[in-house]
Amino acid sequence: MNKRKSIFFKYFSICSAVILISFCCLGTVLLLVSSRYFLDEKKSLMMKNAKALASYTQSKMLESPFDWRKDAEKEIRDYSLNNNADFILCSSDGYVIFDNSGEVESIDPSLLGDFSEEGGYIYGTLGGTFDKNLHIVGTSFTANGPAYYVLAYASKADQEGYVWNIMEIFIVSAIIVLIAVMFLVYFATLKLTAPITEIAEVSKKLGAGDFSVTLPEYSATEFRQLSAAFNEMAANLKSYDTMRNSFLANVSHELRTPMTSIGGFVDGILDGTIPKEQEKYYLRIISSEVNRLTRLVKSMLNLAKIEAGELKPERREFSVIEPVLDTLLTFESRIEAKNIDIRGLDVDRVNIFADSDLIHQVLYNLIENAIKFVDENGYIEFNFSSDADKTVVSIKNSGEGLSEDELPLVFDRFYKADRSRGLDAKGLGLGLNIARSIVELHGGKIMVKSVKGEYTEFIFTLPNRPEED
Repeated sequence: MNKRKSIFFKYFSICSAVILISFCCLGTVLLLVSSRYFLDEKKSLMMKNAKALASYTQSKMLESPFDWRKDAEKEIRDYSLNNNADFILCSSDGYVIFDNSGEVESIDPSLLGDFSEEGGYIYGTLGGTFDKNLHIVGTSFTANGPAYYVLAYASKADQEGYVWNIMEIFIVSAIIVLIAVMFLVYFATLKLTAPITEIAEVSKKLGAGDFSVTLPEYSATEFRQLSAAFNEMAANLKSYDTMRNSFLANVSHELRTPMTSIGGFVDGILDGTIPKEQEKYYLRIISSEVNRLTRLVKSMLNLAKIEAGELKPERREFSVIEPVLDTLLTFESRIEAKNIDIRGLDVDRVNIFADSDLIHQVLYNLIENAIKFVDENGYIEFNFSSDADKTVVSIKNSGEGLSEDELPLVFDRFYKADRSRGLDAKGLGLGLNIARSIVELHGGKIMVKSVKGEYTEFIFTLPNRPEED
């Protein structure tokens, strides 16, 4: 499998990208905030120092009008050393009285208007006074009549150095944290994708035909739901595989028995083992077996069409008594041979809304089953009822009945009770299964009731109108 296309690789890549982008955004915000913070603090400190120097110089001028300069210059130098900034003391005409850097001799007086007693700030060269852009703050004061200005200035390099120091600390911390987080994300991703890998492995075994595999119950809700659905699917596939194997075995058995008989009798006729005078007898047996094969194939085709959704009932309204009477006439000789009492046909016309051919097959299969299992001199009783929504048909026969273990199985495909195998070796075991399929195809239901040693009763209901109406 291409690792670049795996969920693990994609999830790990996405998490890593999100973390990296988050760190980059955090670094950018930190850079802007620290830069702004440094500038605000630097301006505030420079302004505070400028005002302090202005106040100190003013007091010295007032105390010693002719001997204040030496003390002012010393104070300015001390402030410059302690605050990493340069200071200028100038008069209102732009004459620079003292500049601790020694670079400035005069300032354009018109530029000093930005600095009042409350203070002022500019970023630039102060009209070409400096050869590079600087952060400049200043304040004014008066002493002995004239106005004076104290200016403090610092280069942007200090700000950049401060920001770079902050970023160095951030980058080192980010790398350490990023490595730790990447390890955590890696192992968390492994743990998160482990169930997917396990499901893939189990799916391969399931695809190879091992339907006994199951998934454990995971802690995550989504995986727990997936595990439950997967295990249910595996159980259904196992059930279907068992049914398929049983179906193939039953079909093989049902086909092999008549084909063996046909082959044996044909070979006997061809090689002369069967006398000429008995050939007709055995040809009739062959014909019966061929008809049995035909019924088996037809029944299986009908079941396949129903399960594939290809068999659509052509509904019309008709009397359910008509196919019942037709079927009873078909089995007249068997009814007379067992002296069966037919009950419940003296009723008014009972109409149903269904496919007449398919319902005829349902009734044929149920009546044939009743005749097969009714006891000698017993009875077969019909009951019909109808209301606005549905019609109910019941076929009940006296006889040995079914045990509780047999009741859930009677509609299974190819199922034959032990007694059925003895009574009718030619039965296909498909009649009741087809009956149930046809009834359910019409949107109805079919059920069986039985009391051991007394009776068996099949009841099916059909809606009087199709479900879509």
